[in-house]
Amino acid sequence: MPQRVQRKRSPGWRAGSAVIVDRSSRYGNPWRIIDDHILLHPDGITQPFGSPEEARAAASSHYRAWLHGTGPDTWKAGRKTFDRRRVLADLWRLKDRDLACTCPLPEDGRPDFCHASVLHEYADHPERLAV
Repeated sequence: MPQRVQRKRSPGWRAGSAVIVDRSSRYGNPWRIIDDHILLHPDGITQPFGSPEEARAAASSHYRAWLHGTGPDTWKAGRKTFDRRRVLADLWRLKDRDLACTCPLPEDGRPDFCHASVLHEYADHPERLAV
């Protein structure tokens, strides 16, 4: 079963066979968490939450909705352009693969509020994206 790996930016860390899906990749989430509890929308609006988990849940939820067609096909955030069509066209590449993102891993028994979990779900079950 594919796993989510927490990508580290420390010297010597390697993803191994995992596919990197953080914001540096084509699969990145345009919604970003800043200061552990503030959600930065791709249009520049900030939204505070009571906890980091709530902010991550919202970012993951927005990403899921975006893949389902909510909002524009592309978001520009800084120098990076996030393109929903490209993510959807390349989901097949993630099937049965470990995915690496910088989000912290959840504690045992807790839900994984990371867009990589959304990518795992849709790569394994693309029919769930059917509108």
